[in-house]
Parts: sequence; C-alpha cells; structure tokens
Amino acid sequence: MHQSVRLLIKLFTFSLALSTATAQTASPSVILSERDRARIVDDILEDRFTNLLPQLMRREGIDMWIIISREYNEDPVLRTMLPSTWLSARRRTIMVFYDNGKQQPADAIEKLAIARYDVGNLLKGAWDIDVRPNQWEALAKIIEDRKPKKIGLNTSANYAHADGLSFTEHEEFLQKLPAEYVKRIVPAEKLAVGWLETRTEKEMTIYPLICRLSHQIIQEGFSEQVIQPGVTTTDDVVWWFRQRITNLGLDTWFHPTVDIQRADPGDEFNHLRTFSKRPEKQVIMPGDLLHVDFGITYLRLNTDQQQHAYVLRRGETDVPESIKAAFKKGNRLQEILTEQFKVGKTGNQMLLAALEQSKKEGINGTIYTHPIGVHGHAAGPTIGLWDQQKGVPGPGDYPLQGNTAYSIELNAAVEIPEWKKTVRIMLEEDGFFDGQNFQYIDGRQTEIYTIPRKLGYVK
Repeated sequence: MHQSVRLLIKLFTFSLALSTATAQTASPSVILSERDRARIVDDILEDRFTNLLPQLMRREGIDMWIIISREYNEDPVLRTMLPSTWLSARRRTIMVFYDNGKQQPADAIEKLAIARYDVGNLLKGAWDIDVRPNQWEALAKIIEDRKPKKIGLNTSANYAHADGLSFTEHEEFLQKLPAEYVKRIVPAEKLAVGWLETRTEKEMTIYPLICRLSHQIIQEGFSEQVIQPGVTTTDDVVWWFRQRITNLGLDTWFHPTVDIQRADPGDEFNHLRTFSKRPEKQVIMPGDLLHVDFGITYLRLNTDQQQHAYVLRRGETDVPESIKAAFKKGNRLQEILTEQFKVGKTGNQMLLAALEQSKKEGINGTIYTHPIGVHGHAAGPTIGLWDQQKGVPGPGDYPLQGNTAYSIELNAAVEIPEWKKTVRIMLEEDGFFDGQNFQYIDGRQTEIYTIPRKLGYVK
C-alpha cells in the first residue's frame, strides 16, 4: 500500500474517533508528525501539478506561466508550489510551466526551475551556469526555444495573491526578454486565482479533519474546562486558544478574538468595535452570549470559524428561547446565501440576491463571505464586506467556480425583548461547492453551547 494512502487512512480513523467523542471530553489528541505531514503535502502537490495545472492553463489559454520570486519576498502563488522541505525561495527562484500540447495530463506540462538545482522532485533545474552565467539569459533561452504564444506573469489589480511579481524582478526580466516575446506577456490573474481557489479530491479528503480539529478546539475553549464565570476574561480565553494551537503543533493565520454580548443597554453592537476595538479584559459573567472568531493552519489548508456559547445564569438549564430563536435566524441567513451558489454567478450577484431574500423573510442580515483554502482570506469571488453591502468592485465581480471552498461569514441582527436591545448572531463556517451542491465541510453550529455543558445524568 502506498505510504500516502496509509496516512490518509490514519487521518480517516482519527476523524471517526473525534466524531464519536462528546463535547465535554472531546479534544484533539493525535496530530501527524512533521515527516507524515510532508509526505501528504508533497503527494497533494504532485497531484495538483499533474492533473489540475494542465486544465487551468488550457482554460485560460496561457501556454507558458512564469513565476519569479526572491527569498523573503515570495510570490503568494510560488509559496503554494514549494515542496515540503522548501520553506522559502532560494536566492532568486524562477518557475516555468510550459504547455507542450500533449493530451495526457502527466505529459502535458513541462515543469522547469531556472535554478542550479531541482526544486524538489517536481521541477527540473534548467540553468547551467557554465553555459549561461546570467540567470535572466537562461530564462530567455528557455522561452526562445519553446516559442510560447502567451506568457503569463503574476500581476493583478484585484488580488494581492495574484500580484506577486515585484517591480524590480519585472523590470530586469523585460530587459533580457526579446521584444518579440515582450508583446506576448499577459496577466496571469485568472490562472493564479484558479490555482489557488481550486480544491482537489485529495485535498477534500483531508479538509474535513482539519475543520473538525478547529471545531474541537472551539468546543474545548468554550466550556467549563477553560472558562470560570466571574473569573475568566475574554483575553484569557483568547490566549488559551493561541497556546492550545501551539501545544498541538498547529499554526494559525490570525489572532483569535472572543467578545461578549449581554443584557446591558449601554453595550451596543458596533462592527468596527467588534472587528478591531473590542475590550480586551471583559470578565465573563452568567447570562453572557460569547462569540469566538478562530482558525487553524494545518497541512497547508486553513479554517475560519465563528461560533457562540451562552453562560447559564443561576437556575437556568438551557439557553433562553429568545436567543435560540435569534440563532435560528442566523442559520437561515446561511441557507439563504448558500442557496445562491451557482457556477458563473459573481460574488456581487450572490450577495445582492441573498440580501434581497433575507429582507423578504424579515432577517436583518449583513454578509461578508470569502473563499478559503491555502490562504485564510483566499482568492476567488468576494461575497460582500462588512462595510460594503452593495457590492465589492473587482473581486466581487469574479464568477463562482466549482470545486472551491468558502467561509460562510455573516451576521443576523435580532431584537431580544428581555434585553431591550439587538444582538448579532455572528456565524462563520467553512464549506465546499462542487459545482452543483454546497455542503459544510464539517457541518455547522445549529445550537448554542452552554457553559457549563448540560450533563445527562445530573438533574
């Protein structure tokens, strides 16, 4: 049995064990070793180069894609193409992908590195310094020998992910490139976005586990294992999450946040306050509605999740019905948005259609959903920003593609009568669109956690 297959079976077994654990006791306990992670990363990368890259280059009509980076200033796309043992570019790293027109995917793309050595096992080193001491001249010779019709470079006004070619590298390249080929240069924006946004079958085999790990950590952090009402602060919980990630040998792409909504008329919701100016050391008290924004990075994929917990007051055994009802409106807003998913629709079209439907259903919603994958705020169609609810020029005009993943991020503003104020049910869950159907990668929160958890044998 192939080593990578055995590793995937191990991942499946771990995922099954986690799925049967209870909320009170479930906590991640098995994380793959660095060597095992490297094998999976390299196996997925080889599959993407062999099967995905030819499709994307032909879809976009680019027969040569050149990616140029220097160490410490890496192109975001190049970083996703490095083998597991390469943590950065080396000196100047130049990758060349050439579509030679062959029909078989394995033979369709020539993968070269204008470097003195191979880049892992997938890109062949194609620079003989004894023949051509200048690296740019070696690149120019590769181009002249293959005579591409279109040369794609990573430049983009809409996506930082696809705008990785620095000004200096661009200028030096053009100085050495024959004028005939300068005319053939085109932006590789759509090709770069396609590479970054598309999730392969092998990636979607491991993504559920990654989302499960993230969910498990949230459940652990939003429980009496971590929170003592009247003592624990929101900042305590935030740093617990950061330390938990480190202790598990994982990473994150953003600092977690934990905030409180409570029956205090003077404590009104404000988007800017929630996203950037929240109090750091609020003591968590009974009756508080807690919210967390949390994500991890594992096996080069990211999660981004927002969930809620309620701290029971003395005498309470469950979440108040008014807050439960508010939470259902948040869930319904998620459904309204994902019902809009159809190949070819732009982010702005989905945003406006979802907001119109939510208004018809009496839901006061705000939608700010984004792609996710090898980046947290990833390339692909932007579906609203919290401060741009009429559409987002540029990335909001990008069309939805199949085999892509999204963080369904939004909030529903709902009046809580006994609190005499409006609360925001702020939800975010990671999902996958296969071109026909949308589904959450590891489900979504449909009930608010209680702190402490309800115990079936204690009444």
